[in-house]
Amino acid sequence: MNQTRDNSMDAALWMLLPMFTAAGSGLLAFFIMQARQDVAVSKEREALVEARALLGCQQKQTEDRVKAAEEEVRRKALDDFLADIRVEERHYSRESKSLFLNRKSMVLQERLFFRNIPLSNWVEHELVVEEGGDLRNLAKAASAFTARALPENSNGGVARLLK
Repeated sequence: MNQTRDNSMDAALWMLLPMFTAAGSGLLAFFIMQARQDVAVSKEREALVEARALLGCQQKQTEDRVKAAEEEVRRKALDDFLADIRVEERHYSRESKSLFLNRKSMVLQERLFFRNIPLSNWVEHELVVEEGGDLRNLAKAASAFTARALPENSNGGVARLLK
């Protein structure tokens, strides 16, 4: 009986040994594939991080280009607007005679225009003309809308725009 028992044990062992070997091989293959999958996932994550960094860099460059283009368009629009602003000027001389005084003066009138739309009313200056005085230089010196008539403490911004 002992021998039949040993034979049945040997038979059971020979039947279970391939199952244990198959299970061990299966577990080994599972762990190897799990490690390969972890490596592949880490490589994909690394590629994703690089792609996101590249995308962020390109997005920042695009935003900078858009800002630069907007600033250029704004500057161009301001230049076009300022090109359409002009000053209309007229002047004439006036003599006032009294009994003892004969006074000659020049009346200078100016107004601002945007294209053909007046932006201001006539601004009038009356300037006393001395004997032999030049009317044109006097008109330029007294103009309200020239760059020289603007205050100097404005850092030249507005004065430079009107030049």
